[in-house]
Amino acid sequence: MTNVDTHPVTVLGLGEMGSALARAFLSGGHPVTVWNRTRARAEPLIAEGAGGAESVRDAVAASPLVVVNVQGNAVAKDVLEQAGDALAGRDVLNLTDGTSAEASAVAEWVAERGARYLHGQLMTIAPGVGHPDATVFYGGSREVHDRYRGALDLLGGKGVLVSADAGVPTLYGMAVHGTMWGALNGFLHAAALLTKEGVDLTSFLGDAGPAMSSVLSLLPSLAAEVDSGEYAIEFGGLRHHLPSVVDLMRESEDRGVAGGVPALTLDLVRTAVADGHGDDSYSRLIEYFRA
Repeated sequence: MTNVDTHPVTVLGLGEMGSALARAFLSGGHPVTVWNRTRARAEPLIAEGAGGAESVRDAVAASPLVVVNVQGNAVAKDVLEQAGDALAGRDVLNLTDGTSAEASAVAEWVAERGARYLHGQLMTIAPGVGHPDATVFYGGSREVHDRYRGALDLLGGKGVLVSADAGVPTLYGMAVHGTMWGALNGFLHAAALLTKEGVDLTSFLGDAGPAMSSVLSLLPSLAAEVDSGEYAIEFGGLRHHLPSVVDLMRESEDRGVAGGVPALTLDLVRTAVADGHGDDSYSRLIEYFRA
């Protein structure tokens, strides 16, 4: 029986991320076979101890676990298709970016060819692969996830199986990024207002630290309200947010700062209040994002 800690792994696609993945498996003692459309991309890894395959079919036949990281799920499917019947009986870990629907479609296509499927969403750039704090969301076959857990841990110390649905990891990744971009854009809008007045941002963060922390601490309660669908509260409803958002828009206009970020908030809050939800908590706005 193959030792689960050192079983062979094939990596298809050797861009910056794919090469980092292959090196992570090599560092963990796995026999690694690599393939790339451009053979030159494989040469450095071959020099480091990986085996090079001349074809996708040969690469897939070399290992029970086949890892794919290419430019888009359409390409991932095209590459795997080149394996022909060698794909049957293999375990496929697709670490290719795309949409949740694309991931689910690849999962279905792989299953139809007699292979098991696990999708992974890498929440790091290539240099972060293998870091103890690197997060990877997985979805799909629990059997594949559990069988190769030792190998998966080489990619990031915060790997977690989030769903049997192969599309969910992609949604997790998008949710993290969406939250991040929203927070960063909100901060940079605030920074534009402050710096136009000559306020030092480091000083602002030092002075406003507790207030900023309290904002982030709202996320668990927002999540609980959205999950329950119960938004009404006795005080602090959306109508109390409205004047502050209006003031933020006016301040942005007065200072010549782009108002797109607060404008979205103003539109959502105004609409919800007009619809009779003025006493509901901020989480009510989920219904307007869903629309």
